[in-house]
Amino acid sequence: MANGRSGVRWGVVAAALASAAVVAVGMPVLAGMPAEEDPARGPVPVSCAEALAFGGARLPAGARDAECSVQSAMDTLYQADFRMPREDVWTWVADTYPDAPEPGGPGTLACLKGVDHCFQLDVNGRPGTDAYYVDLAVTYVNAETARVRFSAFTT
Repeated sequence: MANGRSGVRWGVVAAALASAAVVAVGMPVLAGMPAEEDPARGPVPVSCAEALAFGGARLPAGARDAECSVQSAMDTLYQADFRMPREDVWTWVADTYPDAPEPGGPGTLACLKGVDHCFQLDVNGRPGTDAYYVDLAVTYVNAETARVRFSAFTT
């Protein structure tokens, strides 16, 4: 102390205070971020009425084994998976989406293996619809039953 210095290393003190400030500001920000496994991001089970309504549809008469979910982050994705009488599938599709392509018709996307018919339809701006697009995949389980996988999403 003979040279007038107090012996405190102010550089070390400043670095410690800066580190504390970064931690104090960063922790609340990190705490507010959803974790990867956060159930609020989904998929979360929802009623099938809600899932189908997002894409402008209703669960068809005779539907069974229905399971529906929503997943949301920046965009929203509703999914429905159900079985229905095979003979009623295209009546339901035509009533719900009159501008949907016919089975095997133009606009039909390449279906995944095991899917008998699928399409994507632009429903953006359609009254009563919050989705931008609807994907529909139909698989014939047997002579009486069809499995329908429905997705309605924004993107």
